[in-house]
Amino acid sequence: MKTLLVNEIFLSIQGESTFAGLPFVFVRLTGCSLRCSYCDTQYAFYKGETLSIDKIVDEVQSYKISHVLITGGEPLDQKNCKYLIEALLLHNMKVLVETAGNHNIRNYPKQAHYIIDIKTPSSNMKDSFNLGNFSELSDKDELKFVIGDKKDYEYAKTIINKNQLSLKTIILFTPVFDRIKPELLASWILADKLNVRFQLQLHKYIWDPDTQGV
Repeated sequence: MKTLLVNEIFLSIQGESTFAGLPFVFVRLTGCSLRCSYCDTQYAFYKGETLSIDKIVDEVQSYKISHVLITGGEPLDQKNCKYLIEALLLHNMKVLVETAGNHNIRNYPKQAHYIIDIKTPSSNMKDSFNLGNFSELSDKDELKFVIGDKKDYEYAKTIINKNQLSLKTIILFTPVFDRIKPELLASWILADKLNVRFQLQLHKYIWDPDTQGV
């Protein structure tokens, strides 16, 4: 029986990506091998319950919502995450996977949507990205840069241009909550006429940003 260590499963509004604003079931897996400076889910590093994949799928389906997001922590740190993705897809769910991109997604189900976070310098984890992921992207996937300052912004531009990422997939720019003013990041994007999608973490504006399970 394949199992996963699960921190929480809950229903909420998707706060990021092109799916922002839609009701989603969230499956937050326990554990993360990275330690980003702006991490807002440190509570998921260690605590969790061991559940079978069948049990997780049953709980997800109990919400009667067809959209599900697998997140963490870093969900791909758990090798059985692949089987959870497959199981949810078999139940005709639209599956999003949030990952830091430190694992290559080559052998993961292509029908899922991968929201891959390319770490910027202020995260203190900028060398963690698996470069092989650039060749694995599909038009369903999205790349996210979390921007904390101008250095992060310039770094993101360099990565995008060097790898011609605008031709491969949707690119998301997110300001670090409470570290950089959203209007400042927006002004840089407009000045450079970047082909990126500016986004805010909607859930942190709907609920208190420290609230768990939303």
